[in-house]
Amino acid sequence: MFAISAKPAAMKRHFYLVGGWASLALGALGAFLPLLPTVPFVILAAFCFARSSPRLEAWLVTHPQFGHHIVAWREKGAISRKGKIAATIAFAVSIALAAIFSPWPWVMAPVIAAAVTGSWIWTRPE
Repeated sequence: MFAISAKPAAMKRHFYLVGGWASLALGALGAFLPLLPTVPFVILAAFCFARSSPRLEAWLVTHPQFGHHIVAWREKGAISRKGKIAATIAFAVSIALAAIFSPWPWVMAPVIAAAVTGSWIWTRPE
């Protein structure tokens, strides 16, 4: 009976581990693709690793590039001014690319995404 109850916990741990690696991969892609954010995916990876791998979580929290973003988010739900500006620039680039290459009504997708997500980002503390 003990083995049956331990199996779902192990599956949950593996689910979070896979989710953490997938989030980290999406964050890496976000460093190169406009409209795909980097830091939120890294924060999500830290969340997943906290539930699956303390070693990987510690690596992310102490990472020189992303660690302070994770700590600020965990402690205050904060996004840095630099991060807000970077997100706004990425939104602007995405909107410009959509205006050039996308037909109507698809050109509006990044505009709507920027309006919704951007307004939420700018209401977070710094």
